[in-house]
Amino acid sequence: MPRPFPREFRDDVVAVARRREPGVTLRQVAEDFGISEASLTNWLKRADIEEGSRPGQTRDEVAEVRDLRRRNRLLEQENEVLRKAAAYLAGEPEAWRLPKMIYPLVSELADDGVPVTVSCRVLKLARQPYYRWKRDPVADAEWLRARRMNVLFDGHVDDATLGYRQLANFARRRGLRMSRRTAWSLASQVGAVSTSQRSRRGKGKKAGPPVFDDLVKRLFTADAPNRLWLTDLTEHWTAEGKLYCCMIKDAWSNRIVGYSIKSTMHADIVVDAIEHAVARRGDVAGCILHAHRGSQFRSQAVARALRRHDMVGSMGRVASAADNAAMESFWSLLQKNVLNQQRRWETRQDLRLAIVTWVERRYHRQREQDGLGGLTPIEFETTMEPAAILAA
Repeated sequence: MPRPFPREFRDDVVAVARRREPGVTLRQVAEDFGISEASLTNWLKRADIEEGSRPGQTRDEVAEVRDLRRRNRLLEQENEVLRKAAAYLAGEPEAWRLPKMIYPLVSELADDGVPVTVSCRVLKLARQPYYRWKRDPVADAEWLRARRMNVLFDGHVDDATLGYRQLANFARRRGLRMSRRTAWSLASQVGAVSTSQRSRRGKGKKAGPPVFDDLVKRLFTADAPNRLWLTDLTEHWTAEGKLYCCMIKDAWSNRIVGYSIKSTMHADIVVDAIEHAVARRGDVAGCILHAHRGSQFRSQAVARALRRHDMVGSMGRVASAADNAAMESFWSLLQKNVLNQQRRWETRQDLRLAIVTWVERRYHRQREQDGLGGLTPIEFETTMEPAAILAA
């Protein structure tokens, strides 16, 4: 079964089709983006439904129904937890203070199909101690330490300006006495540090340390698809403000396999580009994603996305454009062929559509590259992919 196109890509194709010049057919637009005319027609119908110009159930309505069903199922599970807990703890009011006596109930509910997450939330238990108890009974000292850490963290959540002395008083009022030194040690371990004590990070700081080694060493070549991807960020001004673009290029065919274009430059722009590329390419386990040492690429969100798809990260040095020269070359082409064509872009949407149209129509399907033997990226992949599969 073919993989669905990313939503961001579908929205861009619909926008280009709606703005097409007189005489340009839907078939031509579909061919420019490498999709079927039927798919483009369906996307246009779906867009009309979403905008209310055509009857039908919108994506938000479908999501709302799905969310209501999920919440209804969750409420049923929570009611089941409360019902069984009332019977389980009848006549034993002190049992609520002894989590070990409640853990068997959590296991019983899990056997009946109620998730441990739901049971622990309703019964106000931490899941980590429960799983430790399930593997091995927790010693009283360990349980006391966990309870102390939980109450210190709760105090920090209530008021992030509290220091360890105030947190110790907070715990004492809740029946957990401890020395101030103990409160300081445990609060430090759970990150319950007063915000008034944290030093502010000013501007002009050096780039942080790389979270990945440089596995590319300026060798921007690959012998098969999905072996080496290159990525980078760029920005450009419009009358509405800046537009940020993150693109991922496969070093094997020089094709842009994923992108994300947003009005903000946070870590999610890189994560969305990775998800876009994975949705297009399928199995990418072992693929190297090479980038510079920007904060977006060093973020935990990007690291989690790479682990989720079994990919490997790679980073160049600070202020060394040559360490990612292949992507810098692509940005140069984009600058000359799109960004410099107009002195001023009125809206972010205008610039966005110009970028994706040039990439999908000109760069992928019309611009021959000497490094690919005079072929375009699409022609190269169509010609070479069977051989690459056999070689693998």
